[in-house]
Amino acid sequence: MSTATRPAPRRIGPFSVFPIGLGCMNFSHAYGAPPPAAQAEHVLLAALDGGVTLFDTAALYGFGANESLVGRVLRAHRETIVLASKGGMAGVAFAQGTRRVIDGRPEAIRRDCEDSLRRLGTDVIDLYYLHRFDKLRPVPIEDSVGEMALLKAEGKVRALGLSEVSAPTLRRAHAVHPIAAVQNEYSLWTRNAEIAVLAACRELGAAFVAFSPVARGFLTAEPPDVAALDAKDIRRSMPRFMEPGYWAANLRLREAFAALATEAGCTPAQLALAWLLAQGEHVVPIPGTTQPEHLHDNLGAATLQLPAAVLQRAGALINQQTVAGPRYGAQASSEVDSEGFD
Repeated sequence: MSTATRPAPRRIGPFSVFPIGLGCMNFSHAYGAPPPAAQAEHVLLAALDGGVTLFDTAALYGFGANESLVGRVLRAHRETIVLASKGGMAGVAFAQGTRRVIDGRPEAIRRDCEDSLRRLGTDVIDLYYLHRFDKLRPVPIEDSVGEMALLKAEGKVRALGLSEVSAPTLRRAHAVHPIAAVQNEYSLWTRNAEIAVLAACRELGAAFVAFSPVARGFLTAEPPDVAALDAKDIRRSMPRFMEPGYWAANLRLREAFAALATEAGCTPAQLALAWLLAQGEHVVPIPGTTQPEHLHDNLGAATLQLPAAVLQRAGALINQQTVAGPRYGAQASSEVDSEGFD
């Protein structure tokens, strides 16, 4: 293993960013009780000090609480960061409480964007994603992206993105307005992007922003204890974690992966991120964490230079043929514009 002094920046539309961004969801959403606000603030500022320039949030996360947190903490640094958020999936109040709703109608996207601007305390969002293609209502992708293009023309956003989309949907959207980035799940154990969308991004000049790049904590030095997951942890609905047979098989894979990382002189998370960075200059992983030590571990992957043979072994060890179980359950799968594998 060797390290370089400065990692080359990567492009997202008009922006130049540090090769690894920060996914901010963990501070407010998805993995059980959020950390104390002071801890979240510390990690956000540590990421800034560590060179991170891309910070990713969404209207959905914490039903707006995440954007309020990110906006408050990073407002003083607004001119030095690339701020990304998402609309088209947000919390909607019902008599029984607030629920997540996918809504790609133009009026919903405009409402979400304006709410996000207010919570973030900014006049413009650098990179604005459609969080989900509304294929259940359904809303044509051209209608959703058309409204986003109007928001850009009005100066409310600077570049457009899509999340969890297939290559055909990306091409339809790109015909309406250039798409600067696609944010899909991508890691050693989730390879859907390799069917077509990763190559389509390269062809169209769009960045590929990889969320859950360390497999929701699985490809780390301390994988989750599935028996102790919080009742609201979204991994409780994911077969790879919760089906005993799948989990046991995946843990055996992880043991071999951890041994390979030790052999390479890095941590499992660093090996997972280095593998992703090697998949193309247009790939930008956005790992999330609530722990400063994990943040610094993740960022170390940006300057890590591993032999090609090590990366090839990692890819051969963990891939769609060797991982047990689908990434999502039936409900979540029905909401994703997927091309296969799961």
